[in-house]
Amino acid sequence: MLRVDVQIFIIIILGTSDCQIIPRIEECGLACSQGIHCKSKPASESDIFNSFCRVAPTTSSATALKSMKLSTVMKCVKGSQCFLHLNVKGTLSLSENIRGLEICYLSLDTQQTSCMNVRFSRKTNQQPLGRKIQVQFNCFEVKAAQHIYVTMKTIPNYCEVKLSQEYYVEDCRNNDVGKHIPSCSGKLDYSVDRAKKVISVNISHFPGDQDYYVRLCHKWFICEDAGALARVKGKESLKSISLQYSQLLPCLCIEGWEAVPDAKRIQLCPFKNDTKALWDNIMYNAATQTLAWEPACPVQVRVSLCRLMKSNYQCVDFQNSSYTIPENHIRYSRVDSHPGLCMKFTTKQGSWIRCPFAHGKFPVWKMRIAGREEQIQVSFTSQTKAQLSVLVCNQMQLSSCESVGTHYSVSLGGSDSTSINIPGEICSSKVCIQAWRTDVDYSVPLQICDIQCALSSRNRDEDENSLKVISLTAIILLLATVLTILGHKFLTVFHRRTHEGRSPAHLMRCSSSTGMKSTQPWH
Repeated sequence: MLRVDVQIFIIIILGTSDCQIIPRIEECGLACSQGIHCKSKPASESDIFNSFCRVAPTTSSATALKSMKLSTVMKCVKGSQCFLHLNVKGTLSLSENIRGLEICYLSLDTQQTSCMNVRFSRKTNQQPLGRKIQVQFNCFEVKAAQHIYVTMKTIPNYCEVKLSQEYYVEDCRNNDVGKHIPSCSGKLDYSVDRAKKVISVNISHFPGDQDYYVRLCHKWFICEDAGALARVKGKESLKSISLQYSQLLPCLCIEGWEAVPDAKRIQLCPFKNDTKALWDNIMYNAATQTLAWEPACPVQVRVSLCRLMKSNYQCVDFQNSSYTIPENHIRYSRVDSHPGLCMKFTTKQGSWIRCPFAHGKFPVWKMRIAGREEQIQVSFTSQTKAQLSVLVCNQMQLSSCESVGTHYSVSLGGSDSTSINIPGEICSSKVCIQAWRTDVDYSVPLQICDIQCALSSRNRDEDENSLKVISLTAIILLLATVLTILGHKFLTVFHRRTHEGRSPAHLMRCSSSTGMKSTQPWH
């Protein structure tokens, strides 16, 4: 059992290793099934008529093409370099009307096209009709990591009788390609100085004394320039260059290639996780009330408008405001420029919130509440024209309110203040006044709760009289207390002084006159 497991493991390892090996060819060329005579030649201007299709004369002609398979092969010259070729295998069903095939490939990186015509000899028409034959052509030279679009059609060109396929040539990460293809032998190393916004690039391991180009680019369908092109001299011992950047974006790449025509380009895109700067490209047009965001890089993200809650700093999405990129841009019309209205960006890495109106640069409207006699006065101010809807409601949650049936409409013409009066019986800690704009599609509702009302004039007079009585009583009691304390002090002092000022004889007379007797002689 153990031996079987080891054998399976060895087979898996060998299979994985074989997947990295590119098949070798000594010479490129054309090959057809046994018994089929064919030859090839590059398509010329005289073959332009084959660009126009015609209706297939028979059913067999309309279903002639069966399959097409693409692969990569490598041709190496002893003591020299190796080159990659595209290997095209096509299968078709033989028909008396088909005289050959046209095979074309388009490089989606450079938009270059190359076509080859494969013609069958007259002897081929003597083969049994319907026989499946194979055609193999491997003389299209390609480059590592090239993105190719291949088509195959019949000669004559019958409408809707066509095979097409996209194909990616193995890149330099393939061990076989990286080892033998010269354009993969170059290596780029980099370091970033975020304070100075400079990327230093070192170039090494490229053959000969050939000069080398390095640039920064933003990778979309192709890599677009993001700075000046720098040239490094191949004869210099230290092959390095410094490149200035404006923002570290996830699509910012370092691209390098030899200074020769059609050289393979090496790309490094090391900032894929630096998405923070993507969410800052928000624009608002106050005249049209349009809020827009345009991605600076290709990104998979869901964008929505939301209302920022001060109580818990959560952002509650507006209904029907969610969009998913990859659209070129996101645009919201008729948006209220309120500080609490924000944009939310959600990716696989998390969510980011940007509030473009939070810094007071745009016109806003405000609501205030003041208590009056048996009523509430609600005042509104706005720096621009606005239509508001005002609702009295019972507070349910932090972001929701249930209407009690009292509803008002308010028009604001500019900087002037407008107010409405609401009966005072709404005063309660559970009752709120909520207002929002109705002349826009996205508006942040303002909500004021825990409303305290002013007292009526009658109750206020009664309370004032009671307060006066209480105050007067307190003053009288205080004065009486002070006078009592002062009187007691005065009598105590007077009595002490009176006793201290009399003689002993006088005291005895006083005692006799009062009928008191002394039990001891006076000494």
